[in-house]
Amino acid sequence: MHGLTVRWSLAAAPEGAEDALRAYVESSSHARFSGKSGLRFKTWRMRPGEWFEGCYVFETSAERDAFETEFTENAATSPGSQLVGSSPELIEPCEIVAVAEGGAGFLAAPSYAGPVGTQ
Repeated sequence: MHGLTVRWSLAAAPEGAEDALRAYVESSSHARFSGKSGLRFKTWRMRPGEWFEGCYVFETSAERDAFETEFTENAATSPGSQLVGSSPELIEPCEIVAVAEGGAGFLAAPSYAGPVGTQ
């Protein structure tokens, strides 16, 4: 499978950026990518005060490459960049070697509320 990582630094982000990013994912971004043609899945990851990241996994390299081109052209004005106050520091294609579903099962949701490590 064909991955793409997009990462923003939160080191100089405005106060409240982490909460704004969580709200954006829950209210808008999750729905935008749910069911997106050619996309296997997307995860949103964050280390508060350090970075915020979208990890996309596409069915084909052509779909990933087309998304990367479109995203890169508009990265500076993307919702993530507007909320963080800067463009992504990393836009990197990668190979997804494997995915394992654990015994607890896969849970797709627009929010996993709660502090890190308590979900």
